[in-house]
Amino acid sequence: MSKAITRCKWAAGGGPNYIEYHDTEWGVPSHDDRVQFEFLVLEGAQAGLSWSTILNKRAGYIKLFANFDVQKVARYTERRIEKILLDPAIVRNRLKVNAAVLNARAFIEVQEEFGSFSNYIWRFVDGRPRQHRFRKDSDIPATTPESDALSKDLKKRGFKYVGSTIIYAHMQATGLVNDHVTGCFRHKPCASL
Repeated sequence: MSKAITRCKWAAGGGPNYIEYHDTEWGVPSHDDRVQFEFLVLEGAQAGLSWSTILNKRAGYIKLFANFDVQKVARYTERRIEKILLDPAIVRNRLKVNAAVLNARAFIEVQEEFGSFSNYIWRFVDGRPRQHRFRKDSDIPATTPESDALSKDLKKRGFKYVGSTIIYAHMQATGLVNDHVTGCFRHKPCASL
């Protein structure tokens, strides 16, 4: 008889997309600028909504945001934005879509200044993932001093939809922090990355 897999509680009730995301992506350190941009767009789109809504629309975002090619998204015109807003494959919120385009432009400026967006963002955790040892999901904070500082700096650079809670979710998603609870089967593997 095989032993049941223990996951973070938030992943267990979310369905197959949640489980796949939790088991393969969440908390895995990423130094890939495309991945960093993808999660800036997705986390911003999620504001006020459930993560399952965004995961279920992820394919739409990949298609409509040019597989998160920041150079292409930065060139989106008003006409292109209007066309995107007609497509139910994404969350059709004008402010969030406009923010994704503005953020692409600001993202490129950060890349030019620091050599890559990853070089920039990883400075906020001294280049290494923060290894947390939370025992239960309710112990995990919504923000941290690092997410506060990163949020403030991003806003100063012209980014939108980058409040501290959104940015902490981004940090969790891209592995700047390891917030898998200690009993989760992914905690140790993510800690070793």
